[in-house]
Amino acid sequence: MKKLYEIIAPCHFGLESVLKREIYDLGYDISLVEDGRVTFLGDEEAVCRANVFLRTAERILIKAGSFPAETFEELFQGTRAIAWEEFIPRDGRFWVAKASSIKSKLFSPSDIQRIMKKAMVERMKKAYGISLFPETGSSYPLRVFLYKDQVTIGIDTTGESLHKRGYRPAAGKAPISETLASALIMLTPWRGDRILVDPFCGSGTFPIEAAMMAANIAPGMNRSFLAENWKNLIPERCWYEAADEARDLIDESAETDIQGYDIDGEVIKVARANAERAGVGSMIHFQQRPLSALSHPKKYGFLITNPPYGERLEDKKDLPQLYQELGERYRALDSWSAYIITAYEDAERYLGRKADRNRKIYNGMIKTYFYQYLGPKPPARKRSGSFGEKIPTTAAGRTV
Repeated sequence: MKKLYEIIAPCHFGLESVLKREIYDLGYDISLVEDGRVTFLGDEEAVCRANVFLRTAERILIKAGSFPAETFEELFQGTRAIAWEEFIPRDGRFWVAKASSIKSKLFSPSDIQRIMKKAMVERMKKAYGISLFPETGSSYPLRVFLYKDQVTIGIDTTGESLHKRGYRPAAGKAPISETLASALIMLTPWRGDRILVDPFCGSGTFPIEAAMMAANIAPGMNRSFLAENWKNLIPERCWYEAADEARDLIDESAETDIQGYDIDGEVIKVARANAERAGVGSMIHFQQRPLSALSHPKKYGFLITNPPYGERLEDKKDLPQLYQELGERYRALDSWSAYIITAYEDAERYLGRKADRNRKIYNGMIKTYFYQYLGPKPPARKRSGSFGEKIPTTAAGRTV
């Protein structure tokens, strides 16, 4: 009999709507949307499919419980009341890996972690009839969120964050995470049959994530997950079935016009190697090229990029000229759209135009802005599945 879980998917602040749409496309019902995370309902199979298919989630947690707590005694009692024996076997290794607190009376992560671990041990001592736990088995790390004195506990099924797809062992300067890059692409009207250029491609994240979308390559199909060892909760076949589904959905016939440029030739070599590891090396044209040489003969393309924004003080003096040049090169591209994420507060001033839309997004602890310059729509083309044409679909079977 399948178990129904509440599954928590954390994401970048400001991008909850993108993740919500992804989860819906996988076929699951969403129960709660909060700042930085989306909760949905699903079984063991859903845990596996979410890890393999979701592009914008940071990790997948099984919700163990939620309760109010304004004192450490209430935290202890609430934690002990959860049936941990239903999640963690007697030899399981368990600990509170991370605790975060916002607008709550309990705010010390180390104290929260210590008290919750003690409460779990007390509960499991009684459940298993033992006083010492060997913790030699599989790992069951917890992540705890306190918001306005409400405690929410999730068991991490992912392990290393989902942004680690496995294709980027070494990132270039100031990398943008894979999950954030995917979410930003999804905020644009870009589709796999449209032109995409990143003039500051670095280690290639935007072009690679776009190519994986175009070919319908699941982001998690070439990596492992912590919960693969949880034989007590998730049958091994669920992981195999998710991987088989991902392989079946790959569109090997996808044709793209995706290009990545960078002024640093060594970085371009890294980007090419990353694209090969991701299985999309043939779908992207990487080239060492300065911003001044940015051009494209076709219309209705997309600039999607993460330009420098002066993380070091000595670089800030170069930003006005760089953004001014970026604005000039963009205006020379006929009928194109531009989507630029940056923390540089004078970006619009030097780009030479106020963005049509602007979205505040946190890239880690850095407040950034996603400036959206909307070009005209291209002429409508006939779209049909007749005569053997393959229409791309999501994992849930919806067309994209």
